[in-house]
Amino acid sequence: MYTGGTPVNAILLMETQRNTHHVYRLMYHFVWIPKYRHKVFHEPYRATMKAVIQKVGYDYDIDIVELEIPEDHIHMVIRGIPKQSPSDVMQIIKSITAREFFRIYPEIKKKYFWGGKLWTQSYFVETIGNATEEVIRKYVQDQLLELDRKEINSDQLDLF
Repeated sequence: MYTGGTPVNAILLMETQRNTHHVYRLMYHFVWIPKYRHKVFHEPYRATMKAVIQKVGYDYDIDIVELEIPEDHIHMVIRGIPKQSPSDVMQIIKSITAREFFRIYPEIKKKYFWGGKLWTQSYFVETIGNATEEVIRKYVQDQLLELDRKEINSDQLDLF
């Protein structure tokens, strides 16, 4: 139940982005792992993978907000755009990073990834928002009440 605090309108409008036809705020948290969950991302491989991911983000207009690489998985937070699905982002990132990483470190491919694939097919993705589901649901439920309140408090004259 909504208990007050920051007005929902203010929460929904924080950090919005715009283009010609949209106003949006899309943020995603991704987690994915290398094949066989090998612990390969220690230095210098971690720094290289970070640089490759950042370059892919730059080249493909993927706004990477946060990126961290423990030894056996990757966490990434991005700002999305309406025309780009999370699965598109993962396809781009996984395919290009695998190709580039194996080009730079062919010995890693030979030692750990004998099947030729760096990443598993799976990944985790979740949306990130400023408001809880509960707050948004309450906001939506109260829209007719809000319109009625605005109409009652309006200084405009009634036609009939």
